[in-house]
Amino acid sequence: MTTPCIICVAITGSLPTKADNPAVPISIAEQVESTHEAFEAGATIVHAHVRDDEGKPTSDPERFARLKEGVERLCPGMVVQLSTGGRSGAGQMRGGMLPLKPDMASLSVGSNNFPTRVYENPPDLVDWLAAEMKTHGVKPEIEAFDLSHIFKAKEMVEKGQLQDPPYVQFVMGVKNAMPADREVFDFYIRTVKRLFGPDAPWCAAGIGAAQIVLNDWAVSSGGHARTGLEDNVRIDRQTLAPSNAALVRRVVELCEKYERPVATWQQARAILGLRQP
Repeated sequence: MTTPCIICVAITGSLPTKADNPAVPISIAEQVESTHEAFEAGATIVHAHVRDDEGKPTSDPERFARLKEGVERLCPGMVVQLSTGGRSGAGQMRGGMLPLKPDMASLSVGSNNFPTRVYENPPDLVDWLAAEMKTHGVKPEIEAFDLSHIFKAKEMVEKGQLQDPPYVQFVMGVKNAMPADREVFDFYIRTVKRLFGPDAPWCAAGIGAAQIVLNDWAVSSGGHARTGLEDNVRIDRQTLAPSNAALVRRVVELCEKYERPVATWQQARAILGLRQP
């Protein structure tokens, strides 16, 4: 396969703490340093959450601004993708960072179960987030926790809420949501190609032990791959991951195994239709 593989690193998330793994970057300075290491290892997208002074998730635009500035300074060209996830705030607070005009932002287009709660993404909030992204020139990454979310993305394209083709990420391995199932994964790929065209780019993320499984499936199937301490804090059952960069290097090794080049930031931006800085 000759299509370069974009590696996205999800550096922190809303849940992992230093008690889970001391390498989880919490402060802005730690996040910037960890992102820089992952960038040098081969990641070209950083998926970012921020935490408050107590280490709790927040949607504070000022913290997102400092993180974005630090990444852009140390990792020139890297695609900055900010999270609008539901653990960090409620309602339109979740999109308070979009006026910062990051390259990308995550967009969950439907609700689903999480391990201990319902991840609520009501239609009016989804519509508002999509409109804000369009207003500020931010490319959404569609987080598909369920097959219906891919079809919702198609509906939004038809309504002019999303550009065609959207960038869809399959999320598998969340407890109470979609498990890491190969037949479902392959059907997701066929569905994206049927709805958005054979060349529509897509990505996959696996949670916990499913991370390396989804990395392998994505790289070997011509998609793009997400890794990072947000989704998985271990190398294996016995070993904590020493850094985000270590998890990125696992994906680089898979690219070598399947003879796929790792995308440069210039190639990642071209594949995703993003401006070149």
